[in-house]
Amino acid sequence: MPDSPPSATQALEILKRGNARFVEQLSNPGLTPAMAGPVALPEIQRPKAIILGCSDARVPAEIVFDQGLGDLFVIRVAGNIVAPSLIGSVEFAAAEFGTRLVVVLGHTRCGAVQATIEEIRGPGGPASANLASIVNRIRPHVEDYLTGAPDAPLEAVWDGAVRENVRASVEELRTGSAILEDLIADDGLMVVGAEYCLGSGVVTFLDEREG
Repeated sequence: MPDSPPSATQALEILKRGNARFVEQLSNPGLTPAMAGPVALPEIQRPKAIILGCSDARVPAEIVFDQGLGDLFVIRVAGNIVAPSLIGSVEFAAAEFGTRLVVVLGHTRCGAVQATIEEIRGPGGPASANLASIVNRIRPHVEDYLTGAPDAPLEAVWDGAVRENVRASVEELRTGSAILEDLIADDGLMVVGAEYCLGSGVVTFLDEREG
């Protein structure tokens, strides 16, 4: 029998330590020790954490957290939005593999959030209905936040809007799925939000409470 996945708290500490190593290695580009190891994997997945992250090419979760092949179950979508298929992917990993930590990983200067801010302030419509579906999912999360600073420059509200979008996605996962709600209540599942800084490489965890 393969080893059981770590608890949510243990997995969170693993990610924090891995990110600290990653930050130290930024001056030495290339594969980290974890990524450069053997590629042979066990037949059964036992990922330490589920990451719902943005598709931005600058934020590869395995490298950001200095984890190896098979260590993370990564779901990526522009703006780290929550939609039915994405909830289903989280449900699958949590129920099938026993993984007990879900991290919604946003990042500074998120282009999807920028597009949403610009749409709120000067509606012109996204280039396609598919892009609109992303903007429309982010919009309710940041609209109220922007109400308090309707004329502030983009730079002044961008990071706050990114964090607001992350927190809203966390809340949607916590309350938008009966499967995840039961795992949170009865089986130690933790859903937390985090923000990756493109400038420093540091991941800041926004909320570490359970449930």
